[in-house]
Amino acid sequence: MQPGERAVPADDEGSERRGLARLFPQTPPPGPFRRTFWSSPLRGPWLTSILGTILLGGVVVVATTGFLSHAAYNPSLGMNAIVDPGRDLPLTFDWPTSPSWLYAVSQGLHVNIGLATIPFLLAKLWSVIPRLFAWPPASTPAQAIERTAVALLVSSAVFLFATGVANILYWYPFKFNFVVAHYWAAAVFVAALAVHLAVKTPVILRAYRTRGALAPLRADLASTEREPEDSDGLVAEKPADPTITRRGVLAFAGGGALLLLVANAGQSIGGPLRSLAFLAPRRQVADDGPNGFPVNKTFRGAGVPEQAVGAGTYRLMLRGDGGERELSRQDLLALTQRTQSLPIACVEGWSTTQSWSGVPLSELARLVGAEEADEVFVESLQPRGVLRESTLSRDQFRDERSLLALRVNGSDLSLDHGFPARVIVPALPGVHNTKWVAAMTFRSRA
Repeated sequence: MQPGERAVPADDEGSERRGLARLFPQTPPPGPFRRTFWSSPLRGPWLTSILGTILLGGVVVVATTGFLSHAAYNPSLGMNAIVDPGRDLPLTFDWPTSPSWLYAVSQGLHVNIGLATIPFLLAKLWSVIPRLFAWPPASTPAQAIERTAVALLVSSAVFLFATGVANILYWYPFKFNFVVAHYWAAAVFVAALAVHLAVKTPVILRAYRTRGALAPLRADLASTEREPEDSDGLVAEKPADPTITRRGVLAFAGGGALLLLVANAGQSIGGPLRSLAFLAPRRQVADDGPNGFPVNKTFRGAGVPEQAVGAGTYRLMLRGDGGERELSRQDLLALTQRTQSLPIACVEGWSTTQSWSGVPLSELARLVGAEEADEVFVESLQPRGVLRESTLSRDQFRDERSLLALRVNGSDLSLDHGFPARVIVPALPGVHNTKWVAAMTFRSRA
């Protein structure tokens, strides 16, 4: 300091900083707002950076596959849009039918990587928890913006993972529409993550340059020490003796991730691994016969009228530019039959591949002169008030593998699997493989 200069406290530098400082007492409240409350010697920029790097890899996969799942619903068609198409993000495109396992793999990754990411999310939150109680909450307008983005990032992440797990378990204690809320929370999460990365990438790179990307993992318990002081206040002022190494923290989170993966992935992969998925709600089936594979909504659960599916009463209504046709199940069995091995995959992450037999959808289009139609609107015998309608694109109903399935694995469909007839289309989300089909309207877009 030069003679005559006045010392200015660091917290009062700049009018903006002084303005914010007046909002809060100089002395932080007791408890977690004081740095001495946090005593772990492990916290610091390096540990937060390595956890954040691992977490970033997981959430990129989860976010990408989540938006792909939205596109797979073909929200621009007919009644498919659950999110208002007028306010939809420009992330939709014509979902392909090849490879047939595309949706099964994409949604399997979304659910299973999402579950495996949870332990690293919790570890990351633990590593930065002192910052959640920083005092004052913001010292400058720029810091206030950054902390607002962090608040949005944390809250949207917790919301997405919590509601995602609830959806996997078919548990909906909330009153809002899960799909709409999940979609917009994901948009908020991605935006907040972009801001957070822009602010924190220099901090991450500096932590790796200072301590090495992996060097701290080689330290044993006796060599585990606090990190150098940092500007974010993550490093404990008065650290306690370590009870676990930083390598142990990563191993603990990694072990939790592996456990969750094993506990659920079998219902996505199928085969013998399905029995290992001890936390998966669709790991077991009651029927060991041809219809012995998972089902989301049962015949009784869907409220389908029993008289509507009787052999003598069931009728399928076909509509197209060439007129209308009404077909019984016997009429359908008399048409050209094809057999295809196709997966059925649901948004909850489970999938199964079965051998389906039935009438090609393109053949049904031909019966009503609708070979050149742009889409087909499919209606179910389910009563109104539940998801009972879907619209298939031209490419989907014209694919030679797309069927109105009447049989599976050589036997008639069971009631729970859609008897008398259901749609099965390659790479289509399971909810749009409509069961108990009542009518199909082939139409052109005006």
